[in-house]
Amino acid sequence: MAKEKVTLISLANNNGCFDLQFRKDTRHERTNSPTYYRWKAQFVVTAPKGEIKNLEKIKKEIKCGKITESKNQARFSVQKIDDIIDFVVPYFEGNQLLGEKKKDFKLWAKAVKIIFKYKGKPLLSWKKNDLNSLIEIQKSSAKYKSHSKTLKWLQIAKSVAQ
Repeated sequence: MAKEKVTLISLANNNGCFDLQFRKDTRHERTNSPTYYRWKAQFVVTAPKGEIKNLEKIKKEIKCGKITESKNQARFSVQKIDDIIDFVVPYFEGNQLLGEKKKDFKLWAKAVKIIFKYKGKPLLSWKKNDLNSLIEIQKSSAKYKSHSKTLKWLQIAKSVAQ
């Protein structure tokens, strides 16, 4: 039997995640340790450490991202919003994902475009309907996640959007 060619699309369909988070960050190194809330998007593909070469191929193909290793797992991720907009979104718009992953990507891509629009701007200056859209996108995309997390800061995100 011929070995299936490993591609970014096959890895994304099987082990990829289009992640959208509302995060709380505390700057401990600053006086009074101020707390900031922000929306963050990332694209992640995980693999066993022995398959790190596949992740290196992805990094080369997508022209951005970072590979990290821990214990028995390797992880490729793209977290910079500019790289997501310039490389990740166009790549997946031009290459078909399958089923649920395709639906998840479409929601995530909408969220990414909203986050990029406000890059560098404080959350309180964002349009309320865009903040509400991000909340709805995050809730809608939860059904496509195999390990759906509790939306930790959702109440705060909702209060900012009011």
